[in-house]
Amino acid sequence: MDDVAGIRPPTCLAQIERRTVLLGFPMASERRTGAMLRTLAAAKPGGKLLELGTGTGLATAWLLDGMDPRATLITVDIDPHAQAIARVVLGTDSRLDIITEDAAAFLEGLAAPGNAAGPGGFDLIFADAMIGKYTMLDQTLALLRPGGFYVIDDMLPQPSWPAGHAPKVPCLLATLAARVDLRLVTLSWSSGLAVAVRRG
Repeated sequence: MDDVAGIRPPTCLAQIERRTVLLGFPMASERRTGAMLRTLAAAKPGGKLLELGTGTGLATAWLLDGMDPRATLITVDIDPHAQAIARVVLGTDSRLDIITEDAAAFLEGLAAPGNAAGPGGFDLIFADAMIGKYTMLDQTLALLRPGGFYVIDDMLPQPSWPAGHAPKVPCLLATLAARVDLRLVTLSWSSGLAVAVRRG
């Protein structure tokens, strides 16, 4: 079976991909990852979604394409140059809030007392940055509502991995699998995906 055939990408995706290549951005999300994200986003009508690591907005575009008109998406990245592509191409979508900030500071802000998007605030979290995945994992998972999806990619070896990164991947997956509040599935597909669902 051809796992790419029949996947109709968002109309804006080719534009983002061209701009991403011109920028020389090396950590773009694959189309198959995007298709998975779009499907999961469609399962959360009216949902609140969070993306940690906008990059140039490739995964952002797929998430938006799966969301219904009532759903909202916050996407966070510390790199304004990469994120500028998302702002130009996707910034007029009223469902989207693009935040240029260190993800650690953003997560700490969400955990602050009285924050409306505090613990249990999101129906889907795509952690595409080191923060929210390899650091501040507990803080990130605390933001997930019952039935919410936690999605990570790049679980298979990647050229962009820094030295010494490879041993961290099985440790992360083991940590997620051991949590009694999650149900986890791993997929040797696309860049290597893991999807967890928070139990009620």
